[in-house]
Amino acid sequence: MKTETLNSPAADKATKQILVADDHEVMRLGIRNLLESRPSWNICAEACNGQEAVEKALQLEPDIIIMDITMPTMNGLEAASLITRSRPDIPVILFSLHLSQELVGHFDGSVRGAVCKGDAARDLVKAVEQVLNGGTFFPNQDRKSQ
Repeated sequence: MKTETLNSPAADKATKQILVADDHEVMRLGIRNLLESRPSWNICAEACNGQEAVEKALQLEPDIIIMDITMPTMNGLEAASLITRSRPDIPVILFSLHLSQELVGHFDGSVRGAVCKGDAARDLVKAVEQVLNGGTFFPNQDRKSQ
């Protein structure tokens, strides 16, 4: 099983490279299975803490990052801020057990989306699609009828 694929000039431009950062291996595996069900999406790397996420993001330059908020060494908010300072073109979607409206309101420009882990089956693919297409995705943003 391939756990990391480096971007290369020969890589298919249509394939979107995704970095997944979460300190729980089972969560990273679940995200991988969900997102790689799309034929044009590839998990190019995984990180188990914020510092590793920053290092891999700057090295591999993925098209998008799915980042847990609560991780050891460096949390996801700090990591997202560092990544977007160096590479503002790489969007970050925060992924957490608890996303309150108050927390979402405090995200700075380093975050383009947020998905609650409990809603991942319903929202994560849609969030990645919207952010890859230049939009944003935040809880309750598009669920006026639910």
